[in-house]
Amino acid sequence: MAELERPQRLQIMLTDEELAALENWRFEKRMPSRSAAVRELLRRGLSSDGFLTADAGARSQDFGVISLDRKVGDDSSDQKP
Repeated sequence: MAELERPQRLQIMLTDEELAALENWRFEKRMPSRSAAVRELLRRGLSSDGFLTADAGARSQDFGVISLDRKVGDDSSDQKP
């Protein structure tokens, strides 16, 4: 059996709305797979500044992919003028 190029797995749980947002972004950006889209989003997030640091005692459920007041797939920062 061939050795995997990326042998580490990362499992995350998403809501239906979060998964829809990921899939919409993936197709808009023509990413070849869901994994590639997640890796690209991680790369962008890890290279960005200006985000909050988690407070002590923060729970996983406190961190979502989309805000409740935003429509799925609505990313004004990616819209072309």
